[in-house]
Amino acid sequence: MPVREACPLCGDTGWRPTDREGASGVVRCDCAKRSRMDRLLEGARIPARHRDCEFESFQADLPFSTSSIRAAKLTAEKFVDEYPASPPTGLLFVGAPGVGKTHLAVSVLKSLIRDKAVPCLFRAFPELLKQIQLSYNRVSNTSELVLLAPVLDAEVLVLDELGAQKPSAWALDTVSYVLNSRYNDNKTTILTTNFPDRAEMSKPARGVGDTLIDRIGDRMRSRLYEMCKTVRMVGSDFRFEIKNKNDAFSVHDANARYRA
Repeated sequence: MPVREACPLCGDTGWRPTDREGASGVVRCDCAKRSRMDRLLEGARIPARHRDCEFESFQADLPFSTSSIRAAKLTAEKFVDEYPASPPTGLLFVGAPGVGKTHLAVSVLKSLIRDKAVPCLFRAFPELLKQIQLSYNRVSNTSELVLLAPVLDAEVLVLDELGAQKPSAWALDTVSYVLNSRYNDNKTTILTTNFPDRAEMSKPARGVGDTLIDRIGDRMRSRLYEMCKTVRMVGSDFRFEIKNKNDAFSVHDANARYRA
Protein backbone atom coordinates (compact mmCIF):
# COMPACT_ATOMS: atom_id res chain seq x y z
CA MET A 1 0.00 0.00 0.00
CA PRO A 2 1.57 3.33 -1.08
CA VAL A 3 2.51 5.80 1.62
CA ARG A 4 0.49 9.01 1.46
CA GLU A 5 2.60 12.12 1.17
CA ALA A 6 2.17 14.80 3.80
CA CYS A 7 0.35 17.97 2.81
CA PRO A 8 2.99 20.33 1.37
CA LEU A 9 1.22 23.38 2.83
CA CYS A 10 0.81 22.34 6.46
CA GLY A 11 2.76 19.10 6.89
CA ASP A 12 -0.50 17.41 7.99
CA THR A 13 -0.83 19.68 11.03
CA GLY A 14 -4.09 21.08 9.65
CA TRP A 15 -2.78 24.65 9.94
CA ARG A 16 -0.79 26.48 7.26
CA PRO A 17 1.35 29.59 7.80
CA THR A 18 0.06 32.93 6.57
CA ASP A 19 1.32 36.48 6.49
CA ARG A 20 -1.15 39.34 6.58
CA GLU A 21 0.06 42.93 6.57
CA GLY A 22 3.38 41.87 8.00
CA ALA A 23 1.88 39.81 10.81
CA SER A 24 2.58 36.07 10.76
CA GLY A 25 0.01 33.55 11.81
CA VAL A 26 -1.76 30.35 10.79
CA VAL A 27 -5.07 29.54 9.13
CA ARG A 28 -6.98 26.30 8.72
CA CYS A 29 -5.53 24.34 5.81
CA ASP A 30 -7.79 23.17 2.97
CA CYS A 31 -6.63 19.58 3.54
CA ALA A 32 -8.18 19.66 7.02
CA LYS A 33 -11.44 20.95 5.59
CA ARG A 34 -11.45 18.16 2.99
CA SER A 35 -10.65 15.58 5.64
CA ARG A 36 -13.54 16.78 7.83
CA MET A 37 -15.90 16.75 4.85
CA ASP A 38 -14.85 13.19 3.99
CA ARG A 39 -15.49 12.10 7.59
CA LEU A 40 -18.91 13.77 7.60
CA LEU A 41 -19.88 12.15 4.30
CA GLU A 42 -18.81 8.74 5.57
CA GLY A 43 -20.63 9.27 8.86
CA ALA A 44 -23.82 10.27 7.01
CA ARG A 45 -24.32 6.62 5.99
CA ILE A 46 -25.64 7.42 2.53
CA PRO A 47 -26.46 4.08 0.83
CA ALA A 48 -24.28 3.17 -2.15
CA ARG A 49 -27.31 3.34 -4.45
CA HIS A 50 -27.78 7.04 -3.64
CA ARG A 51 -24.17 8.24 -3.41
CA ASP A 52 -24.26 9.83 -6.86
CA CYS A 53 -27.38 11.89 -6.07
CA GLU A 54 -26.62 15.58 -6.57
CA PHE A 55 -28.62 18.67 -7.45
CA GLU A 56 -26.68 18.80 -10.71
CA SER A 57 -27.77 15.30 -11.69
CA PHE A 58 -31.44 15.83 -10.79
CA GLN A 59 -33.10 16.00 -14.21
CA ALA A 60 -35.99 18.40 -13.68
CA ASP A 61 -36.11 19.48 -17.33
CA LEU A 62 -37.04 16.16 -18.94
CA PRO A 63 -40.14 16.08 -21.17
CA PHE A 64 -42.13 14.14 -18.57
CA SER A 65 -41.12 16.39 -15.65
CA THR A 66 -43.79 18.60 -14.10
CA SER A 67 -43.85 22.06 -12.57
CA SER A 68 -44.07 20.48 -9.09
CA ILE A 69 -40.85 18.50 -9.74
CA ARG A 70 -39.03 21.65 -10.82
CA ALA A 71 -40.44 23.57 -7.86
CA ALA A 72 -39.32 20.82 -5.48
CA LYS A 73 -35.73 21.14 -6.68
CA LEU A 74 -35.80 24.92 -6.20
CA THR A 75 -37.24 24.49 -2.70
CA ALA A 76 -34.51 22.00 -1.78
CA GLU A 77 -31.74 24.29 -3.07
CA LYS A 78 -33.22 27.26 -1.21
CA PHE A 79 -33.36 25.15 1.97
CA VAL A 80 -29.58 24.62 1.76
CA ASP A 81 -28.91 28.30 1.06
CA GLU A 82 -30.97 29.44 4.06
CA TYR A 83 -29.81 26.77 6.53
CA PRO A 84 -29.92 27.11 9.50
CA ALA A 85 -33.39 28.59 9.74
CA SER A 86 -34.92 29.95 12.92
CA PRO A 87 -36.96 28.27 14.15
CA PRO A 88 -35.57 25.02 12.65
CA THR A 89 -37.72 23.81 9.77
CA GLY A 90 -37.31 20.57 7.84
CA LEU A 91 -38.73 19.25 4.59
CA LEU A 92 -41.32 16.56 3.91
CA PHE A 93 -41.13 15.28 0.32
CA VAL A 94 -44.45 13.68 -0.64
CA GLY A 95 -45.03 11.86 -3.91
CA ALA A 96 -45.46 8.57 -5.72
CA PRO A 97 -42.49 6.22 -6.16
CA GLY A 98 -39.89 7.32 -8.69
CA VAL A 99 -40.49 11.09 -8.75
CA GLY A 100 -37.12 11.92 -7.14
CA LYS A 101 -37.89 12.42 -3.45
CA THR A 102 -34.86 10.53 -2.15
CA HIS A 103 -32.60 12.06 -4.79
CA LEU A 104 -33.46 15.57 -3.56
CA ALA A 105 -33.22 14.60 0.12
CA VAL A 106 -29.72 13.16 -0.39
CA SER A 107 -28.72 16.19 -2.47
CA VAL A 108 -29.71 18.45 0.42
CA LEU A 109 -27.75 16.34 2.87
CA LYS A 110 -24.58 16.27 0.74
CA SER A 111 -24.75 20.00 0.02
CA LEU A 112 -25.10 20.81 3.73
CA ILE A 113 -22.04 18.69 4.47
CA ARG A 114 -19.90 20.13 1.68
CA ASP A 115 -20.99 23.77 1.82
CA LYS A 116 -21.60 24.23 5.54
CA ALA A 117 -19.89 21.29 7.31
CA VAL A 118 -23.18 20.22 8.90
CA PRO A 119 -23.19 16.75 10.55
CA CYS A 120 -25.97 14.78 8.84
CA LEU A 121 -27.36 11.26 8.87
CA PHE A 122 -29.40 9.23 6.37
CA ARG A 123 -31.61 6.40 7.54
CA ALA A 124 -34.32 4.43 5.76
CA PHE A 125 -37.11 4.12 8.31
CA PRO A 126 -38.13 0.50 7.52
CA GLU A 127 -34.50 -0.60 7.86
CA LEU A 128 -34.14 1.25 11.16
CA LEU A 129 -37.27 -0.40 12.55
CA LYS A 130 -35.99 -3.82 11.47
CA GLN A 131 -32.69 -3.25 13.25
CA ILE A 132 -34.51 -2.22 16.40
CA GLN A 133 -36.64 -5.38 16.26
CA LEU A 134 -33.52 -7.51 15.86
CA SER A 135 -31.96 -5.79 18.87
CA TYR A 136 -34.60 -7.47 21.04
CA ASN A 137 -32.97 -10.82 20.22
CA ARG A 138 -31.11 -12.09 23.29
CA VAL A 139 -28.11 -12.95 21.10
CA SER A 140 -27.79 -9.34 19.92
CA ASN A 141 -25.31 -7.08 21.69
CA THR A 142 -26.98 -3.92 20.38
CA SER A 143 -29.71 -2.14 22.31
CA GLU A 144 -32.56 0.00 21.00
CA LEU A 145 -31.06 3.06 22.67
CA VAL A 146 -27.71 2.53 20.92
CA LEU A 147 -29.44 2.28 17.53
CA LEU A 148 -31.60 5.35 18.12
CA ALA A 149 -28.93 7.61 19.63
CA PRO A 150 -27.42 8.73 16.27
CA VAL A 151 -30.92 9.24 14.85
CA LEU A 152 -31.92 11.46 17.75
CA ASP A 153 -28.60 13.34 17.93
CA ALA A 154 -27.90 14.12 14.25
CA GLU A 155 -28.02 17.84 13.52
CA VAL A 156 -29.84 17.09 10.26
CA LEU A 157 -31.56 13.74 9.75
CA VAL A 158 -32.96 12.32 6.52
CA LEU A 159 -35.62 9.70 7.26
CA ASP A 160 -36.43 7.94 4.00
CA GLU A 161 -39.68 6.03 3.31
CA LEU A 162 -41.70 7.28 6.25
CA GLY A 163 -44.85 5.18 6.56
CA ALA A 164 -43.51 2.23 4.57
CA GLN A 165 -43.65 0.09 7.71
CA LYS A 166 -46.90 -1.60 8.75
CA PRO A 167 -48.78 0.78 11.10
CA SER A 168 -48.55 -1.39 14.21
CA ALA A 169 -48.80 0.16 17.66
CA TRP A 170 -45.07 -0.43 18.17
CA ALA A 171 -44.13 1.20 14.85
CA LEU A 172 -46.34 4.22 15.61
CA ASP A 173 -44.76 4.56 19.05
CA THR A 174 -41.29 4.51 17.48
CA VAL A 175 -42.26 7.14 14.90
CA SER A 176 -43.70 9.29 17.67
CA TYR A 177 -40.62 8.90 19.87
CA VAL A 178 -38.16 9.84 17.10
CA LEU A 179 -40.11 12.80 15.74
CA ASN A 180 -41.09 14.21 19.14
CA SER A 181 -37.53 13.91 20.45
CA ARG A 182 -36.11 15.78 17.47
CA TYR A 183 -38.90 18.36 17.62
CA ASN A 184 -38.27 19.05 21.31
CA ASP A 185 -34.51 19.30 20.72
CA ASN A 186 -34.94 21.73 17.78
CA LYS A 187 -33.28 19.31 15.36
CA THR A 188 -33.89 19.56 11.61
CA THR A 189 -35.54 16.54 9.99
CA ILE A 190 -36.02 15.82 6.28
CA LEU A 191 -38.46 13.06 5.37
CA THR A 192 -39.73 11.31 2.26
CA THR A 193 -42.97 9.38 1.92
CA ASN A 194 -44.99 7.72 -0.84
CA PHE A 195 -48.24 8.33 1.04
CA PRO A 196 -50.32 11.43 0.24
CA ASP A 197 -52.48 13.46 2.54
CA ARG A 198 -56.17 12.62 2.72
CA ALA A 199 -57.21 15.70 0.73
CA GLU A 200 -55.22 14.39 -2.25
CA MET A 201 -56.88 10.99 -2.39
CA SER A 202 -59.56 11.85 -4.94
CA LYS A 203 -57.05 10.58 -7.48
CA PRO A 204 -54.75 8.18 -5.59
CA ALA A 205 -51.17 7.71 -6.72
CA ARG A 206 -50.44 4.46 -8.48
CA GLY A 207 -50.09 1.59 -5.99
CA VAL A 208 -51.03 3.74 -2.99
CA GLY A 209 -54.26 3.19 -1.07
CA ASP A 210 -53.47 4.50 2.41
CA THR A 211 -52.86 8.11 3.35
CA LEU A 212 -49.96 9.37 5.44
CA ILE A 213 -52.33 9.70 8.41
CA ASP A 214 -53.26 6.03 8.01
CA ARG A 215 -49.58 5.18 8.28
CA ILE A 216 -48.34 7.48 11.07
CA GLY A 217 -51.52 8.72 12.78
CA ASP A 218 -53.25 12.11 13.02
CA ARG A 219 -51.10 13.34 15.89
CA MET A 220 -47.78 12.75 14.14
CA ARG A 221 -49.03 14.18 10.85
CA SER A 222 -50.05 17.31 12.76
CA ARG A 223 -46.60 17.47 14.35
CA LEU A 224 -44.99 17.28 10.91
CA TYR A 225 -46.88 20.41 9.86
CA GLU A 226 -44.92 22.20 12.60
CA MET A 227 -41.60 20.49 11.87
CA CYS A 228 -41.47 20.51 8.08
CA LYS A 229 -42.44 22.34 4.93
CA THR A 230 -44.46 19.90 2.82
CA VAL A 231 -43.06 19.55 -0.73
CA ARG A 232 -45.51 17.74 -2.99
CA MET A 233 -44.03 16.11 -6.09
CA VAL A 234 -46.45 15.00 -8.80
CA GLY A 235 -45.11 13.25 -11.87
CA SER A 236 -44.27 10.05 -13.69
CA ASP A 237 -42.03 7.34 -12.32
CA PHE A 238 -38.60 8.49 -13.52
CA ARG A 239 -37.18 4.97 -13.51
CA PHE A 240 -40.14 3.66 -15.53
CA GLU A 241 -39.92 6.47 -18.09
CA ILE A 242 -36.16 6.13 -18.55
CA LYS A 243 -36.37 2.35 -18.90
CA ASN A 244 -39.09 2.65 -21.55
CA LYS A 245 -37.05 5.29 -23.35
CA ASN A 246 -33.92 3.10 -23.30
CA ASP A 247 -35.92 0.05 -24.39
CA ALA A 248 -37.38 2.05 -27.27
CA PHE A 249 -33.90 3.10 -28.38
CA SER A 250 -32.72 -0.52 -28.15
CA VAL A 251 -35.59 -1.72 -30.36
CA HIS A 252 -34.97 1.11 -32.84
CA ASP A 253 -31.24 0.30 -33.01
CA ALA A 254 -31.95 -3.40 -33.46
CA ASN A 255 -34.40 -2.72 -36.30
CA ALA A 256 -31.93 -0.38 -37.93
CA ARG A 257 -29.19 -3.00 -37.79
CA TYR A 258 -31.61 -5.61 -39.19
CA ARG A 259 -32.55 -3.35 -42.12
CA ALA A 260 -28.86 -2.65 -42.77
